[in-house]
Amino acid sequence: MNRLTRRSALVLGGAALAAPASAQGRFPERPIRLIVPWPPGGSADAQLRSLGDLASRALGQPVVIENRPGAGGTLHAVHLSREARPDGYTLGQMHLSVIRRPFLVRQPQWDAVTDFTHIVGLTGWLFGMAVPANSPFADYRAFVAYAKANPGRVSYSTSGIATTNHLAMEELAIKEGIELLHVPFRGSNEGVTAALGGQVHMVADSSAWAPQVEAGQMRLLSVWSAERAPRFPTVPTLKELGHDIVVTSNYGISGPPRMDPGIVRALHDAFRAALMSEENTRVRNQFDMPLVYLDTEQYVDFVRRRAEWERDMVNRLGIRME
Repeated sequence: MNRLTRRSALVLGGAALAAPASAQGRFPERPIRLIVPWPPGGSADAQLRSLGDLASRALGQPVVIENRPGAGGTLHAVHLSREARPDGYTLGQMHLSVIRRPFLVRQPQWDAVTDFTHIVGLTGWLFGMAVPANSPFADYRAFVAYAKANPGRVSYSTSGIATTNHLAMEELAIKEGIELLHVPFRGSNEGVTAALGGQVHMVADSSAWAPQVEAGQMRLLSVWSAERAPRFPTVPTLKELGHDIVVTSNYGISGPPRMDPGIVRALHDAFRAALMSEENTRVRNQFDMPLVYLDTEQYVDFVRRRAEWERDMVNRLGIRME
């Protein structure tokens, strides 16, 4: 090798070592695995499958969905935070239960702030409070007035203890100065059935109640999104009712800790474009999933602030899962 060729090789080699993988166009070189911690067929599964399919077109490699349900949607968190390589080829859904769980157990297995690389915030769900059509609660104010006059007698269903909607109702009760009776069920649909059957006064959950509201069997007292829901334009938000509370149980995509910033940027850009597409918007609208896009910096900040809120609320209520 002559001096010029040898020197050129050294310079190019040094540049290759210094440049991030994404800057060299080497990422991705193979399929990317996106872990969905729920069974197939649900709204999050449908939205993330659509997102992965759309992002794969921009990335030039398939985004393969792997369903790994269990442990309340947190079974994948240990793998992401402790076992997976930070090379961008293993990602997972980041949602509030992953952020919350460390504060519910005696021996936390991860720290949601430090043990993941947070990439992009995506969407969430429409939550609200619904009562049977024959309920004496004509509106939200009537519910609060009755609850103040009858402490502990108004019951509401949720999809479980320490769920996002349970904690939101506890926060709302504190702000209104009322005492409510929480009746957890295994899922949103069971809670709707319980409310219709008179076992509880209301259901406070994601939009499993929507078909019954549209059919006139239930009445929606409030929605918890930042803006009124397009399907229910006459129903006020909690913010309109005087509370600075927005509950969408929003989620995003995260990877193992210490991922290369260039790879994070490439993934963020691909998933953002997919999220904003007409195709993914149709999927979200099908399930009343509001857009809650956060770029990488915003999503990192959201997880940090949300972890603080979850810790304080769990400690205040004294909730433990074991």
